[in-house]
Amino acid sequence: SSSMNQQSFFYAIEPFVRRLPSVERPTGHVHFKRKLSWTLAILLLYFTLGNIPLFGLSTASIDIFSAYRAFFAGSFGSMMLLGIGPIVTASIVLQLLVGAQIIKLNLSEPRDQAIYQGTQKALVFVMVAVEALPQVMGGYLLPDTGLASTLGVSLSVLSLLIFIQVFIGGSLIVYMDEVVSKWGVGSGVGLFIVAGISQQLVTGIINPASGDAGLPVGIIPKWIDIIRLQLISFDTLFTSEGLRFILVTGGILALVSTILIILLVVFVESTRVEIPLAHSRVRVARGRFPVNPVYAPVLPMTLVRAIQAIIEMLGALLA
Repeated sequence: SSSMNQQSFFYAIEPFVRRLPSVERPTGHVHFKRKLSWTLAILLLYFTLGNIPLFGLSTASIDIFSAYRAFFAGSFGSMMLLGIGPIVTASIVLQLLVGAQIIKLNLSEPRDQAIYQGTQKALVFVMVAVEALPQVMGGYLLPDTGLASTLGVSLSVLSLLIFIQVFIGGSLIVYMDEVVSKWGVGSGVGLFIVAGISQQLVTGIINPASGDAGLPVGIIPKWIDIIRLQLISFDTLFTSEGLRFILVTGGILALVSTILIILLVVFVESTRVEIPLAHSRVRVARGRFPVNPVYAPVLPMTLVRAIQAIIEMLGALLA
């Protein structure tokens, strides 16, 4: 039967999947202090990698995931370009396949569980390539022509270098997530999302650089300027124009919505929706899948975006 062949396929790739390097599990209890220090160390590494610009990347490059940055963490133009996209996509794809019984693995058996975990990790690496390659080939991540001529290499060599850097960053985040999940506090994925949003929040509060309307970007310097320059007076305060000015130009709306998003993510991270799956053949064994409500609505969009980039890559290759 097909299920036998399938299972034997997974048992066949088992040795390969088990050889994938993995973070050791702690043998005993990990002290909270130690958990915190691991978590902070990974956070530092995450921010560092997020600030290392990709070597050879042109400023004309386009961020295809710009709309979903809050959910996929990472930062465009850096080693953390893909953020947690590949991890999330791989885990959802595999959950759907197993949940819909397209892949038949009995998750109540330790061996099948180990295979599932291993396959998921292998799939993440595949997803890193699937999400990075189209961006490099499809003309989103453009090589810097000036640098290529300075180094005397062709643009394709530079493109390959960009791809390798994105791939390394995407692979590192897998292990960073694993370290946090095993040795740290909470899940790496949730940590990176909250970290990304908090970083935006901090810059959004204190950034003195001037933005639109010539006012500083940060909310504190912005209001110091608004009051200093007397841009709003008490008579105009409660008109619709005045309210729009306070909420939009004054950045109050952005601040409130950001805080709401953080609270939502923290709340959702603590509530895991578990979908029980009953097998028709085995009545006793029930698999449960933790589904994270934060990603559920965003995923179809990113998948569509990634597929779009793949189509454009094929177009670029065929042209």
